[in-house]
Amino acid sequence: MTNSNQTLYEKYGGFPGVRQVVTDFYERALDNDIVGHFFENVNMARLVDHQTRMIAGLLGGPVEVSETRLADAHAHLNVEHHHFDEIAALLNETLIDAGFERPDRVAAVAAVEARRSIIVKRSRAA
Repeated sequence: MTNSNQTLYEKYGGFPGVRQVVTDFYERALDNDIVGHFFENVNMARLVDHQTRMIAGLLGGPVEVSETRLADAHAHLNVEHHHFDEIAALLNETLIDAGFERPDRVAAVAAVEARRSIIVKRSRAA
């Protein structure tokens, strides 16, 4: 049984555990027909490093997630809702395979979902 004060970051192995989840996630994303194109010509080692820190922060780790930096990083990508939905589904699958318990998966995906409006492009008024 885990300590009720334990963060998901701690429960699932700290930075090494989060890095493995992020690495597995990007292996799926790179092979995905819906979102794989976002990662063409991207320094994946750098992206995995940044994403590991971000996910660590979302899971309660010792990293502050900057919504401004998150918005800036995605501004040029034209991410649409169906892309975001696919990313969320891939993350959920990755967390299942990593052994995250259902309530923990729900919490982790919800933390990402809470940033949808920052990542998904805004439609311009006609």
